[in-house]
Amino acid sequence: MNLFYNIGITMAGLGMRLASPWHHKARLTVQGQSRAISYLKNTLDPSGGYIWIHSSSLGEFEQGRPLIEMIREHQPNAKILLTFYSPSGYEVRKNYDKVDAVCYMPLDTASQARDFLDLVKPKMAIFVKYEFWGNFLEQLKERHVPTYIISSIFRESQSFFKPWGGMFRKMLRCFTHLYVQDEHSRKLLHGIGIDNVTVCGDTRLDRVLQIKAQAKQFPAIAQMVDGCKNVLVMGSSWEPDEDIVLPYFNSHPEVKMIIAPHEFDEHRLQAMMSRITRPVARYTQLEGKDPSMLDCIIIDCFGLLSSLYRYGTIAYVGGGFGSGIHNVPEAAVYGIPVLFGPRHEKFREAVELNACGGAFAISDAQQCTAVLDKLLSNDDVLKTAGNAASHYITTHTGATRRIFNDLFNDL
Repeated sequence: MNLFYNIGITMAGLGMRLASPWHHKARLTVQGQSRAISYLKNTLDPSGGYIWIHSSSLGEFEQGRPLIEMIREHQPNAKILLTFYSPSGYEVRKNYDKVDAVCYMPLDTASQARDFLDLVKPKMAIFVKYEFWGNFLEQLKERHVPTYIISSIFRESQSFFKPWGGMFRKMLRCFTHLYVQDEHSRKLLHGIGIDNVTVCGDTRLDRVLQIKAQAKQFPAIAQMVDGCKNVLVMGSSWEPDEDIVLPYFNSHPEVKMIIAPHEFDEHRLQAMMSRITRPVARYTQLEGKDPSMLDCIIIDCFGLLSSLYRYGTIAYVGGGFGSGIHNVPEAAVYGIPVLFGPRHEKFREAVELNACGGAFAISDAQQCTAVLDKLLSNDDVLKTAGNAASHYITTHTGATRRIFNDLFNDL
């Protein structure tokens, strides 16, 4: 790869190491990357022939998961290696039982890429959404390994489309095929001479349908919301989201609420509970309490949110007042309208759900109040919005099967 790219990667790795004594995620990443090669030596079949699937973090894994599980179902003897860049993916899915091995992706230096690929001997490589690692991609192309990216989406602001972006365009030319979410991405790629592209949507929508079909039940939650027609589920919330929604909840006794904050350290949980003026309890501290006497339950553990939306009348998905909203389809699949903050433009499903009436982008507390009042005061408006959300999800699925058919051609 380009000298400047390699210098940048080396400096990024050094920066991560320097930060690791004080930054937990950086420490986990450095440790995981340093152990990856020895793990592979001790774990993999020396003959290789793996289908290598790489996702950055947990969100990208959930996009790739339907394809992994379809491969496992229809190719039961396939050897699958799953790698992550971020601890948020690896630490949660390191024991995922649909693959043969799970580890961190080593730092993208030329030597690490060679060592990794010498061990894996992949027969196919699949990257999910936004993963562009120059040395790995270059090595895969030199070794004639079929290499794909799925559920990818492109915007004019990305480096690929800048006059100085030749190094990044070179990465795109390493892919055997690119499966993108929308026509706009295809046109952008066509404009820089990349035409081995198929528009097939987002595999994440296939995943949320799977999650809905397998949704867990939570008796205590069901008991709290029983008989209440106005239930607001606030998922992956940050403080700016709570600044807007909690005052509304406090002043509307007809509404019950489930809150699953994005982070829930003890200080944050105590601060949140002090702001709620109605009966509230933490999910892990419900023992001895009567849930029917509560108006709000705060979820203080992982793994519940995707099933909790089933109890909602309306969902609020957090992150839109920070770096970007979280998983909107995860809520919309239950046929309920979804609210989120202004920073949603990079998320195609959020933009399109907003356009079709299944979701509502809000920019401040006043606008949030107006939207909630409108939805909660008119059953027809609420039902129409919920139906729009459900219809959008069900009419935008099928990407996983299309990609699988292309890659394996044996369904």
